[in-house]
Formats: sequence, structure tokens, C-alpha cells
Amino acid sequence: MATPAARQEQRPDYTIDQDWSGYTVAEHAIWRRLFERQSRLLQDRATPEFLAGIGQLGVAAEGIPDFRRLNDILGRATGWRIVAVPGLVPDDIFFEHLANRRFPSTCFIRKPEQIDYIEEPDVFHDVFGHVPLLVNPVFGDYMQAYGAGGLKALRLGGLTNLARLYWYTVEFGLIRRPEGLRIYGSGIVSSAGESVFALADPAPNRIAFDLLRIMRTDYRIDDFQESYFVIDDFEQLFTATRPDFTPYYAWLKDQSTIAAGQVLAEDRVLHRGTGRRQS
Repeated sequence: MATPAARQEQRPDYTIDQDWSGYTVAEHAIWRRLFERQSRLLQDRATPEFLAGIGQLGVAAEGIPDFRRLNDILGRATGWRIVAVPGLVPDDIFFEHLANRRFPSTCFIRKPEQIDYIEEPDVFHDVFGHVPLLVNPVFGDYMQAYGAGGLKALRLGGLTNLARLYWYTVEFGLIRRPEGLRIYGSGIVSSAGESVFALADPAPNRIAFDLLRIMRTDYRIDDFQESYFVIDDFEQLFTATRPDFTPYYAWLKDQSTIAAGQVLAEDRVLHRGTGRRQS
């Protein structure tokens, strides 16, 4: 059976209608299975701002959320809204949406055999992983600034560098809390395995946030991360995106790429990984 996204006509900005009524009982059941598992795992692992966002949005286990209902809440909280898209969209379209406080979310949900890993983001990754933090005003401002910065990066040839910043913050970021390190990155909070690995396994490096260092650092797309970068708070992210990145891109053109698992002498290392996973 075709997914709701597959049945929709695509507009010039790549948006479609979610067609919430088109989801099957089986698709809602997959959401429930994922939601219940992650909710248990994240209680003592996710940053409180993420958990508060889940509660405020009312994103619950019953089934795939209706974007229209979420948008009512998001709009009142921070002016953000979700727009449905059929899958990955071109970079300029993606940045344009973010710069205007629109978060592009896929509509399809993974199949039962993809419960533990799916290569392309699905609606669980996008909505459960990304949307709760858009209720937080400071993180919402960071995401809008990132979108505006992405449009500039396309003009200045800095897309690779900016993509690394997104990867190591929005997707795979950790945050320092009084009770210890916590997760805020969507790629971690939507993954059962990495929710545990990122905080508990001795293998990865955990390094204090450094904007230009991150923008030089390669990353893995086919496995758990070899390094995670840790912010002190969300204001640190927003402050880091305030300056004009034009001189940064000029400087970065002459710098070598840092391997994903490499630790530099000047890094502020919170935990230097062993490179070996726990068995």
C-alpha cells in the first residue's frame, strides 16, 4: 500500500499535505512501539527541555501525530510550524523553510524490519526527534538562524562546513547538565541504541563545543558517532551563530579536515574514548 506521502501532490516548495487519515493501523502501531521504547529510555538520558517539549506538545503513544494539531501548539509557543515533505529536500529549500520557522518533516514511517535503524529520516525521527525542542525559544531561534546561515553558505561554498555543525548539534549533540551529560540531538533521541551508547559507552570521545573545530570535523553516517560535542546550554549555540560566517568560510578553506574520531591537543576533552565499544 502506498504511504500517505506517496499519494500527495508536491508543491514548488516541496511541501505536501500530511493526509493523516491515510495512515494504517499498522503504521500507527509502529509509532506506538517506537514511542513507548524511547520514552522509557530517555527519562534519565534526554535533556529536560526535550522532555518538557514532549509534554507540552502532547506527542503521545497513541499514534502518528496530526501536524495540524501540533502546529496550533508550536505556533503559540514559538511561531514554528511543521510542513510535510515527501522525503529529503534540496538544500536551498530546506534552509529557506528553517529561516522562516518551518520545519520540513517526512510523513512516512519505517517498516517493522527497520525498527532499530533506518537510513532515511522518517516521521518518527523528524517529529519525535526534532519537534519537541522547537517549543524552546532559544533552540527555536538557533534553528532559524541556522536556516538563514545555510542560505549564505550556499553562496559562499561553505555548505560542507555548515552541515557538520548541524550534524554535531541538531542531530547528535550532547548538553552538560548539573546531573550529568544529557542528550538533545534528534539522531540520538530517536535511536534506542545510540541513546544508551552516547552517554554510557566508553568508546566515543566527548568534547566541549568549539564552533570552528566542529566545522572542520568529518562524521559517520553508517554507525554510531566516534565523537560527540557537548554544549553548556542552548544560549551557547545561539550565540555561536550570531557572527557573520563569511570570514570563517574563508579561513576554513585552507584548513585540513579532522577525522571523526580524532582528538586534538587543544580540545577540551570531557571523556577521551577508548575506540572500543562495550560488548
